[in-house]
Amino acid sequence: MTDAGQELEPIDTSTPHPARMYNWYLGGKDWYPADREAGEQVKRFFPAVAELAQANRRFMHRASRMLAEQGVRQFLDIGTGIPEEPNLHQVVQRVSPNSKVVYTDYDPIVLRHAEALLRSTPEGRTDYIQADVREPQKILEAARDILNFEEPIALSMVALLHFVSDEFKPYELVRELLEPLPHGSYLVLSHVTGDFDPEDWERIVEIYRQKGTPAQVRSREEFADFFTGLCLLEPGVDVVTNWHLPPEQQQETQQVPLYVGVAQKQ
Repeated sequence: MTDAGQELEPIDTSTPHPARMYNWYLGGKDWYPADREAGEQVKRFFPAVAELAQANRRFMHRASRMLAEQGVRQFLDIGTGIPEEPNLHQVVQRVSPNSKVVYTDYDPIVLRHAEALLRSTPEGRTDYIQADVREPQKILEAARDILNFEEPIALSMVALLHFVSDEFKPYELVRELLEPLPHGSYLVLSHVTGDFDPEDWERIVEIYRQKGTPAQVRSREEFADFFTGLCLLEPGVDVVTNWHLPPEQQQETQQVPLYVGVAQKQ
């Protein structure tokens, strides 16, 4: 969990980082020239990368709000990234002020911003775990200090798994994280795909890999495999702009190369 006395790791500003690149896509301020340079390389192959990032962010808001409205009061968010309001806890605590949210990320820059993630309502609670998704047992052990594993938990891994290549066994990681969660819990995922433009996305993946990030886009079928054994909520696995889009956003008719889905553990 967060520790006010924890020594902060130095941030390498000379090498781009996916969280800071994502912040640049969103129009944020927490990036460095190396992040912008890499982001601009991505943008040359996919000019709508900012729109993709924004659509992904809005999906997180919609999915979290929907689950809170259905009575979920506990959320475990892995791959949190640099805070951008409204954060997940702000979305769900507007529905139910007593909601508990545990954030997880391995990037030291997120730890520097963790204070913004910890401004919970008096009735609820938020906390932060400094850990890598490839350390599932460390995450689960720390989360047990905050969350009640006898009640449903929403496991959110939004825009994360395309940064976990097959060599790190992402399907096994998801199963290991889900295994101790009680029945009635949920899995919330989004994932970039190369289905609609495979050549350009191969180039984009190579940009990330050259910068040290093990990126990998996946097909619809490969993405759907993350939900094996779970009950998908309607409309199932779909592109982000087809998933419970509110009326004010229905003009977004372009096919964004981002698959999303929410499923329940029965």
